[in-house]
Amino acid sequence: MTITRAAIEAVRYALKPGSSRAARAALGDAFAPGRAGEPREHLQATIEWLFRAHDATGRRGVARSFTLRRHHRYNCTGWLPAYPETTGYIIPTFYEAADVLDLPEARERAVELAQWEAEIQMDDGAVRGGTVADDPSPAVFNTGQVLFGWLVAGEATGDADLQNAAARAGAWLVEKQDDDGIWRRGASAFAGKGAHVYNARAAWALALYGKAAGDDDACRAAARSADYALGVQNDRGWYGENCLTDEDNPLVHTIAYTAQGVLEIGIVLGEERFIESARNCARSIAASQRDDGFLHGRYDRDWNGSATWSCLTGNVQMALVWDRLAELDNDPSWREYADKATRYVCSTQELGHADEGIRGAVGGSFPIWGGYGTYENLNWAAKFHSDALLGRVTGKACGTRG
Repeated sequence: MTITRAAIEAVRYALKPGSSRAARAALGDAFAPGRAGEPREHLQATIEWLFRAHDATGRRGVARSFTLRRHHRYNCTGWLPAYPETTGYIIPTFYEAADVLDLPEARERAVELAQWEAEIQMDDGAVRGGTVADDPSPAVFNTGQVLFGWLVAGEATGDADLQNAAARAGAWLVEKQDDDGIWRRGASAFAGKGAHVYNARAAWALALYGKAAGDDDACRAAARSADYALGVQNDRGWYGENCLTDEDNPLVHTIAYTAQGVLEIGIVLGEERFIESARNCARSIAASQRDDGFLHGRYDRDWNGSATWSCLTGNVQMALVWDRLAELDNDPSWREYADKATRYVCSTQELGHADEGIRGAVGGSFPIWGGYGTYENLNWAAKFHSDALLGRVTGKACGTRG
């Protein structure tokens, strides 16, 4: 079945101008993933891909993705415009990679990215949704993700402008939240209406800011967000109201966003109920993992896989949750799930490819025609894969600052 689908996809894109990369990628994904190399080798290649994504914008933000077919919104192939949201949480990854790989360039780039984010911050303190090619509009989730970067870079550099950007973002997030913990005001124009429970990951940034700044209002807002997530979680750990497109079958990407956000809020604020909520989710999804590390791209409320493809970024995002629980619980079995998930994503990478947008990249889905980030190599997939690989190289939970 996969081979037949690959052939159909390859023919489809071979006949479209500018889509030869998509045709070749479809044929390449006709079979099971290959063999993963050593974690450090994959980490180096993935960080280098992120460097190229930074260079592609003239070093003003990180390119959203490298698209293998003509993009429906931006009408181009190759590198897409800079994406403020994900650029923000790439900053902590660059700092961590700089230390682990002895790579000062990563630290220099992190500072550049944080300063760029401060330059384009909206007047009210928010971060814009979409890429820089889209009309500016405020977005709660994006503001939280960039807040991670400003917190790390502001602490590392002592730069008052970055610290001020973080304070303005934190104040905006607190002001926009409703009393029940939901952000209805300031929600991204690029997401549908709803509770967007995955905003727990933005609330995690708010908790970190609140602790660092001594801002109790920020800490309380973070706790309200996590409490709302607990209120829509079923007894098997599945979070409701938690997807960009299909709340009955959420993406592993948004499941992991919520699990990590709730878990880390619990750690920052010392609230065991949040940690146990994330543990319940992590335990249930771990039970569905295949021996090769594959997770389904979507799951229904009973943890039945409802997609035949894998959401690669979700795999490595869950690895970060499992790594953190391994340390909290002193239980190495959690780390075994993380190891398998990371190896699976490594097995889909092409480290020797001549094309700069493919070498070291992480696709949205495997196979590449799957239903998330279809025919794109995503910068956030590379970010989370780097965090998971840092965990393999160092032997400890990484990506714990955003």
